[in-house]
Amino acid sequence: MLVNNEKSITNAVKEVVNNDLSFQDSLQRDYCNISALARLIKPHVDQLLGGKNTSIESIVTALKRSRRDYDVPEKPIASILAGSTISVRTDVAKVSAEKSKKTIEKVAKAMTQNVGNFISVSESIMSITLVFDDALLDEVKAMFAHDDILEIEDDLAAIIVHSPEEIIKTPGCAIAFYNQLARRHINIEDTVSCYTDTIVLVKMEQVGKAFNALTDLISGSRKMPKKKHR
Repeated sequence: MLVNNEKSITNAVKEVVNNDLSFQDSLQRDYCNISALARLIKPHVDQLLGGKNTSIESIVTALKRSRRDYDVPEKPIASILAGSTISVRTDVAKVSAEKSKKTIEKVAKAMTQNVGNFISVSESIMSITLVFDDALLDEVKAMFAHDDILEIEDDLAAIIVHSPEEIIKTPGCAIAFYNQLARRHINIEDTVSCYTDTIVLVKMEQVGKAFNALTDLISGSRKMPKKKHR
């Protein structure tokens, strides 16, 4: 009976942790206060176990066991972060519009004429989003019918993280960038990944804070000692 009880607690703890990236990150990087986290997630664990009053000690034990499940390959990620560089484009605007053959043709023509002023163009099933120098805003808006425009934003900055080619096949790198910004309470207005570049749009008033956050992440990865794999 005890074995089944412990197993159910372990499953409940895993379910709670799996639904929260910050919990996973703290376990991955080994900065988690296990006892504090156990107290924090106890109400959720109790609820998953049908209102049972689970002991903190049992949750602590389950968290310690679950650490192995979140043991990400830190060395490849740290190496990619350490090899990354950052560039910033200020005074950037963004326009999203409904996608159609006509709008795609107009965008292609505009890019040909102003290739150096476009930062990114991305498409979804129903829309197309353009990120470009703010000086082109009036010109870009004029390309679309008023009813076709879904969103317009200006007063933005584009932070472009250039990473080694290994980032393409290494999971966890992009989330490292996003987590770093989230911890500093920086809102990401938009983001896109293009080959080895991760492009993040933030408000101009937050660009300095965002740049410093990502610079700290990269410089910290460069100082990280190499870990010996057991």
